[in-house]
Amino acid sequence: MPLRVLAFLSAILLLGACPVLAAPGSVGGPAKAMAASLSPSPTPVPEVSPDSPRSALAGYFALCDGGQYEDAARFLDLPAGSETRGAELAKQLKAVLDHSLWIDLARVPALPGGDRDDGLPPEVDELGTIPVGHGKREPVRLVRRDRPDGPQWAFSRATVARVPGWYEALPDRVLRERLPDFLFRTRTGGLVSWQWLAILCAVPLLLVAGRLLGWGTRRVLILLAKRTATLWDEELVRRLTGPISVLWAIGLARAGLPYLQANASGEAFVVGILKAFFALDFFWAFYRAIRVAADAAATSEWAKSNPSAPSILTLGVRAGEVTIVALGIVAALSEVGVPVASLVAGLGIGGIALALAAQKTVENLFGSVSLGIDQPLRVGDTVKVGDFLGTVETIGLRSTRLRTFDRTIVTIPNGKLADREIESFTQRDRIRLTATLGLVFGTTEAQMRQVLSSFEALLQAHPKVWKELIVVRFAEIGASALNVEVVAWIETTDYQEFRAVREELLLGFLTTVEKAGTGLAFPTRTVHVARGG
Repeated sequence: MPLRVLAFLSAILLLGACPVLAAPGSVGGPAKAMAASLSPSPTPVPEVSPDSPRSALAGYFALCDGGQYEDAARFLDLPAGSETRGAELAKQLKAVLDHSLWIDLARVPALPGGDRDDGLPPEVDELGTIPVGHGKREPVRLVRRDRPDGPQWAFSRATVARVPGWYEALPDRVLRERLPDFLFRTRTGGLVSWQWLAILCAVPLLLVAGRLLGWGTRRVLILLAKRTATLWDEELVRRLTGPISVLWAIGLARAGLPYLQANASGEAFVVGILKAFFALDFFWAFYRAIRVAADAAATSEWAKSNPSAPSILTLGVRAGEVTIVALGIVAALSEVGVPVASLVAGLGIGGIALALAAQKTVENLFGSVSLGIDQPLRVGDTVKVGDFLGTVETIGLRSTRLRTFDRTIVTIPNGKLADREIESFTQRDRIRLTATLGLVFGTTEAQMRQVLSSFEALLQAHPKVWKELIVVRFAEIGASALNVEVVAWIETTDYQEFRAVREELLLGFLTTVEKAGTGLAFPTRTVHVARGG
């Protein structure tokens, strides 16, 4: 597994291990924690009364998280004879609540009277229930009591009396009694400190185990793929080694989750993170598979018979990769509780800004789509665009690069390229040969006719000359020569071959002129000097 993957996962877990900044005892799991960081500021809640159930719970959680159990005991309505055990019972109750009943302070009444619509007697509120086995559950309740310093909500006597029994049933009771208290402070997602440390220590082991299992899985899949006649399946298995290893690591983490002894909120938090990594891993595998599919398509009969196939595949792969990355991010955010609908709506609003601030980028993107559909040029073509003549090297999502005959690179934005005239030399089926040969003024009519017929016979006899149209004509009496026009088409698309044929024909023309007893003219000028009288 690459070190950067390990570093990435560890950074995420370290961030998660930081203490919760919200009020102690507040819950939310991955959904509320992530949504709170990304969503706009919530509407202000009504003022919390200092003698409300919410205020009492907030004070109790704050004191427990600070290790001040003696002070936290004042929020317990202690039964008779238990006054000396107040700190111990406060600590045990906090452990029971952390494990079995995750309380969201935002849902606890903020008014002095508590919840008047819960069907319970006045000044009694129920926070939830604790499972005690055989499908039974026992309530956790707050009661309002008059104290010398004023009325206050506290855990009821019946609730406090059940605390020792609940605490004895905790699966991590032995650890709590033997490890330092700070390891059981509540952190992000309902997990306590030792559970975050355990996760951080387990990540490297899970990645190593996932890589070993992924290597074994790859060997088995390669053996199965070799039994087929195709080659793309073997390449696909090789490309999916990383995603398979991560998938094994995620599976091992999910299987080992019960050993973490997390409460319901903590377990939901970890499962949400694992689902997010599974979504990323799935789209990672899809991302790798696109390249394999493109390579397989490039060797197919369709690609061999379609000259535009390389350009189409290049554009399709890049567009597909961008789409997969976007879908993977959205899926992962959805798994950790980010409101994707709001995010997509925000992206829709942001489209206005995109149209204004990034219109050139969008123009080039649509230009690349237009080039992919119309196919005026392809990779490897020799084209002329404006004043630039060269060979197409790459056709990207933003721009196209030409290699000129001077070996320089010219980069043209696709938006502009789609609107310009593109002359493709690769698409022509033959290359035109044009020449004008000037014979000397001493050439006779018979010699001229012999030259014309010999030129035409030479062109007709050459296997590479297109026979449908050959032009050999005495064109004009020039200032210093008798000009013969020659026009023919060479049946080749290779310019180097055309040059060889042209050289061969021009040499033949020279031989013909020599045999006719005449010669090629060169520019001359006669100057008459008039003598003055």
